[in-house]
Amino acid sequence: MSLYRYETHLHTSEASACGRVSGAEHVRFYKNAGYDGIIVTDHFFNGNCVIDRSLPWDEWVDLFCMGYENAKAEGDRIGLSVFFGWEANYSGTEFLIYGLDKEWLKAHPDIISWSVEEQYKRIHEDGGFIVHAHPFRIRPYIKEVRLFPEFIDAVEAINVGNKNEEFDRQAAEYAAKYSFPVTAGSDAHGYETIHSGVAFDHKLKDINDFIKSVKSGGHQLIKPV
Repeated sequence: MSLYRYETHLHTSEASACGRVSGAEHVRFYKNAGYDGIIVTDHFFNGNCVIDRSLPWDEWVDLFCMGYENAKAEGDRIGLSVFFGWEANYSGTEFLIYGLDKEWLKAHPDIISWSVEEQYKRIHEDGGFIVHAHPFRIRPYIKEVRLFPEFIDAVEAINVGNKNEEFDRQAAEYAAKYSFPVTAGSDAHGYETIHSGVAFDHKLKDINDFIKSVKSGGHQLIKPV
């Protein structure tokens, strides 16, 4: 049985300061690599975001979403599904947020002051889904491991950007301890030679289908290749 492959963790140059290629370029790459879709998860307001934070909120959100929108337009053109998310940062601890959209962001300008606890409460109220990204990564910008099992829905058990298999092993053990679903992603910025992601036995209809399928365990993690 053939599986449908999706990238779950990807940054564009339109919105992420670390992004090296545009949303449209990512789409063409993943199409050629045999993937069926991507989820754009640019770094949000309190993270490594390139958008001017002094802008009015609605304008800021419009610019933040450009990487996704450019990717979506190219995906529609060449036949690759593109879904929306973002990566929230709390002093180096990062979360992938799925299931909400641009208009939801515009309606919640106070999101930039939320705690991890309030993020969980407010995003859950509106049907969103929170994955702890690379929970055991240590880098210059991540001084310590901080875990929030009460305030997440799943764990990213494979992150190609870790470049350290021990971080992934610890993440998988953490997920198993609390019976969390697991995801995998490339943490793609552009020009990577190794990729991961999640595979399903059906083509995803939308981001909510992704969430439902991960919750049910109807997926496989793509080993980095």
